[in-house]
Amino acid sequence: MHAAGPSFARSATRMAVAEPVAEGTEWAGAETWSAAFKEPDAVFPIERVKEILPHRYPFLLVDKVIEFEAGKRAVGVKKVTANEEFFNGHFPSRPIMPGVLQVEAMAQVGGIVALQEPITDGKGDFFFAGVNNVKWRRPVVPGDTLVMEMVLTAFKAKFGLVKMKGIAYVDGQKVVEGDFQFAMVK
Repeated sequence: MHAAGPSFARSATRMAVAEPVAEGTEWAGAETWSAAFKEPDAVFPIERVKEILPHRYPFLLVDKVIEFEAGKRAVGVKKVTANEEFFNGHFPSRPIMPGVLQVEAMAQVGGIVALQEPITDGKGDFFFAGVNNVKWRRPVVPGDTLVMEMVLTAFKAKFGLVKMKGIAYVDGQKVVEGDFQFAMVK
């Protein structure tokens, strides 16, 4: 966090409470904060993601792809906002992104890899066949940016089976990881 910017303290009754800037501390301002939060350029913006994946609101859980290596791996981003429909019930007084939706978001990043050349011609569907060794490390909450990496570990074209290893981070801290299996159907 920028030394001149606002500090945040945890409270039992509120998620985060901004404290006033201490006397003698220089005000950073919106321009400085905006530069500090600069987003990486998208390799695939949301429009391209929608061309590749069949998912749509409220189930499209990838906002953009920031790294892509055809047939091998991708890094996708999901901005988690307080307006997400699932926060209405999970949990209203302490909103946490459901773990199954974190895994689904990662699977969609996997779909970005599998639903393009050289794995497929983009035709057909991509379904979960299994997920193993999933571990959650910390909650994902409104305001977080979930950065997910999916790496192809095996592809059996004859059977249409794809295996991937996935890991996701928030603020550089690992939040979830696991091994994924998918079935490609034409």
